[in-house]
Amino acid sequence: MTHLVVIPCYNPKGALAATVKAALAQWKSVWVVDDGGTDGSTQEVERMVHSEPGLRVLRRPINGGKGAAVLSAALVARAEGFTHILVLDADGQHPADRIPEFMRCSQEAPSSLVAGVPVFGREAPKLRLYGRKLSIAMVWFELGGSVLRDPLFGFRVYPVKPLIAAMDATCWARRYDFDPEVAVRMAWAGTPVVNVPAECRYFKREQGGISHFHYLRDNLRMVALHVRLVTGLILRKLKLHR
Repeated sequence: MTHLVVIPCYNPKGALAATVKAALAQWKSVWVVDDGGTDGSTQEVERMVHSEPGLRVLRRPINGGKGAAVLSAALVARAEGFTHILVLDADGQHPADRIPEFMRCSQEAPSSLVAGVPVFGREAPKLRLYGRKLSIAMVWFELGGSVLRDPLFGFRVYPVKPLIAAMDATCWARRYDFDPEVAVRMAWAGTPVVNVPAECRYFKREQGGISHFHYLRDNLRMVALHVRLVTGLILRKLKLHR
């Protein structure tokens, strides 16, 4: 009753129900956060609630982004006595069968962020893989090393209190900037990181793959993220040398 699976979603269509069923096969407590969705994707999940006592659907009235959805769940989870949340993407990219292993790692190191390190298959687009390398290099610079092996892979177990504290420290980290920014801020605050390899699947559109990533808008958001973090790093260094 300390660890919870959270599945944030926004119009995931048919992928959601299968992801929820896969998660429930591995863990009893699973919450879905509908982040202002409009496609009715949660209807099947809401019907499952009647037969699955550990399943819950939380609704946000407007779309705020992955980080906002995770924060909403974390606040409710803290109020109900949960200490850790495992975040699982709704589209099936994350390996639900690894949930017990990640939860076990978290239970063995409860103060730590358990961060997945993606193992990609041959289907992963080369352009996406090359693009990740720049973000990884920037985060390693911001952290002064490779304590966090991959800042973009969202399959993680967060200790709830440090997560909420990191989110409270910034008005950002609510959309595609959530995964890297919250991890950097938690590490800056002293949260240890345990890196665990995990498979990551890419689905083509004809296979049901869905992405709400807007190339120009969200890449600009990522540039702004690293400007913020590098600025924060400089300010931290100046403060330490006073």
